[in-house]
Formats: sequence, C-alpha cells, structure tokens
Amino acid sequence: MKNQTSITSVLLMRLSDDQKTIHVLSIFFLLIYLMTVFSNFLILLLVVTCAHLHTPMYFFLGNLAFLDMSHSSVTAPSMLFHLITQHWCMSLSECKAQIFFVMYFAGSEALLLSSMSYDRYVAICRPLHYSQLMSLGTCAEMASLVWSTAFLISITHMICLRRLTFCGPNLIQNFFCDLPHLFQISCTDPTINVLILISVGGIICIAALVTTFYPYVRIFRAVLRIGTSDGKSKAFSTCTSHLTVVLIYYVSVTFIYLVPDTSHLLTLNRVVSVIYTLITPLLNPLIYSLRSKDLKAALQRALHIHRLHPDTATRR
Repeated sequence: MKNQTSITSVLLMRLSDDQKTIHVLSIFFLLIYLMTVFSNFLILLLVVTCAHLHTPMYFFLGNLAFLDMSHSSVTAPSMLFHLITQHWCMSLSECKAQIFFVMYFAGSEALLLSSMSYDRYVAICRPLHYSQLMSLGTCAEMASLVWSTAFLISITHMICLRRLTFCGPNLIQNFFCDLPHLFQISCTDPTINVLILISVGGIICIAALVTTFYPYVRIFRAVLRIGTSDGKSKAFSTCTSHLTVVLIYYVSVTFIYLVPDTSHLLTLNRVVSVIYTLITPLLNPLIYSLRSKDLKAALQRALHIHRLHPDTATRR
C-alpha cells in the first residue's frame, strides 16, 4: 500500500457520450436548475417580506426553500459544467468540499422536516396552545438546532476522512461526489469511517424518522375524531403538502443509500440521484405553492402591486 501513488483528483461517471443527448441534458438540467432557484427564492422572498406569512409554518417553509436552493446549487452547476465541457475530472479537495455540503444540506433537510411535523402536530392536536408552544423564539431555536446538528455531523465525517488516503482507481460511480463512493476508492481501510457513518447516520435517521412520522400518528388519530367530513378535509389539507415532501425525500434517500450499487441497478441509481438532487428541490416549492392559499394570495398581491406601481409613478 505504501508504494501506491496517492491521487489528487477523481473521475466522475459520465452521464452520456452521445453529443445529442449531452445537448438535450444540458438544456434540460439548466432549465430545471434555474426554475429551482427562482421558485425557492420566490417563496423565501414572500416569506420574508409578507407580514401575514410570519408564522411558524412559513418560517420553516422559508428555511426549506433556502435548503433546496442551496442543495441544488452544490451539485447542479458542477454537473452542468462537466456536461458542457465533457471534463468529468474534479480535484480531491473539491470532491471533499462537495461531500461536506451535500451531507450538510441533506441532513439539515431531514431534521427540518421533523420540525415541520411537530409544527403540524401542535397546530392540529393542541391548537389552543399553538401560539405558546410555537413562538418565534421557539422556532428560531429549533431551526438553530437543525442547522448546528447537521454541521456537527458533516464536520465529524470530514475530520474522520482525513485518516484515509486515496490511490485509485479514481472513478466515482456517480455524477457528484458522495461519501460511500469515496470510500470505494480508498487505499486505507475505511472500516472505521463506515462504522462512524452507519452509527451516526443511523442514530440521526432513526431520530428524524420517529420525530417526523410519529406526530402524524397522533394527527391522524385526532383528525378521525373530528365529527364533520369538512373538518377532516380541512385538517388533512394542512398536512398533505408536508407529508408529500417527506415521502419524496425519504424514498429518494432510501434508494440512493440503501440499494446496493450493482451493475444492473447503476443506471437506475443515477436516475434517482438526478431526481433527488435536481427534481426534488423543484417539486418542494411547487407542492407547497399549489396547495397554499396564503402563498398564492401573497404572490397575487405582490404581482398586483408591481402592476400598479408604474401607473402610480406616471400619475405622480
């Protein structure tokens, strides 16, 4: 092992070698990325500027929009650059930096979704205590805990990564760098790192899963006790958007990290990776904006003011 030369760069898996396919993918992914940034930034802007959206639910939604925009920006621009230039090489330091931010934003989203589940639980099951339990200070503390916990987890893995050396083959079996794929090209035994990844990741995943789905058990019980069908429908409608986002997130993550990278599943794994890193951050704002009357009203009000502004300026 000591005689092996350490690598300084990694080679990412090509999405395609066909020029027509490359052009189509480049345009498609660029449009998806621009739509993702625009839609999430729009939601974040509305949440920040509209006073009637300064509620716990939209506070967390604003955090989710920022996360989706950031998570997509870690992988999409890099992938577009590699597609356009057909230069699928990345320095090892850039690869590690990408891994850090992928883990950071993915971990933050899992924890944030559990915070949003608690918010829905309090709103439906304890409505009389909602303003007390979900004050602005409490929401800020929960968000701070989400961001700081995800940071500590990510930095722990990056510190442990320093014990590994990499000597090739330097091919990463994906279009972006991820920790399990980097372990595969290590010439140092990564058992300790894998154990840390499984133990820390397992604890956080179980905690996130329990705190995300258990409140919905309580919510469904509470909703079933509601006498009128109209009341049940209204209660369920407040949870549908969040629950849809949760299911999309966990199905994608489960497939990417738990399904083995066998040859016949490699293409499907890459497709799911594209969905997880590009499509999901776009779906989240669409799911919420299509089902939220408050967001629609805020957007219509903002567009109405924008249309009236030139007329007002002209009259003046």
